[in-house]
Amino acid sequence: MYSNSVLADERVFFLENDKMKLGISLSAGGGIFYLGFQKGENLLNFHDRGRFIQQSYYGKKDGSKWGDKNWVWHPVQAGNSIKKGAKILEFKKSPEAIYVKSVALHWATGESLNDCVMEQWIVLKSKIAHIRYKFTYTGDEEHPEKSQELPAVYVDSKYHKLAYYSGEKPWQDKEIDSIIPGWPNKTYEITEPWAAFVDENGFGLGVMSPLAEKITAYRYVEKNQLGPLSDDCSYMAPIAKLAINKNKPLIYDVFLTIGTLNSIRSRFSELNKNMKGE
Repeated sequence: MYSNSVLADERVFFLENDKMKLGISLSAGGGIFYLGFQKGENLLNFHDRGRFIQQSYYGKKDGSKWGDKNWVWHPVQAGNSIKKGAKILEFKKSPEAIYVKSVALHWATGESLNDCVMEQWIVLKSKIAHIRYKFTYTGDEEHPEKSQELPAVYVDSKYHKLAYYSGEKPWQDKEIDSIIPGWPNKTYEITEPWAAFVDENGFGLGVMSPLAEKITAYRYVEKNQLGPLSDDCSYMAPIAKLAINKNKPLIYDVFLTIGTLNSIRSRFSELNKNMKGE
């Protein structure tokens, strides 16, 4: 199906119902590489291990370098910048759910961070993928508060228009903001904790992260290529300022859906009502 090395073995698994299909790779720490309708194209871009939908956190400066850039302590789920895969500690799959537990890798150095354990639960419910993430840090370092991606989402570059809501009347079906991001990334205020990338017909993928305070996004279009392995992509990430603390697990939910912009927002609005018990 794909020539990417993280999908070249038999460690790829799918959840699917009559509406959606989601795929993970255990060669990439259980990171998500596939999301689409049950019959249809994959909307996600997974050009490298950094583009899988996954856990990824930023901490203090640690003297590491990514290429020629000074970098920071950066545990990731799917693997590091030189294509090393994370160690899987536990994997369970039923027809309805997937669970993965793994040891994080340092993005820049490739070091296995044995004091950083990542857990992921995924369930498909009709046209919504519900992911619960848990990150447990048992190390001795104190890390400052940083803007964390909760999580980063990369889609095909044909999904060019970023949609979100930043107004004063959230969840009242008011007019949505929309822009075509450029390079590098910029950060935008949101008052509903979701965003979506859609194509010229208003179809695309949305992500909702209830902890999100802002959204950051860019579009990288260098070669005018399409497809899940293209270097070109559209990127968005709900973000919140959080510090990684010893023995205080970070647990949060993320929701993914695909469809028209109106249907994406409607599903997220219903989720918001359910979470608040309205």
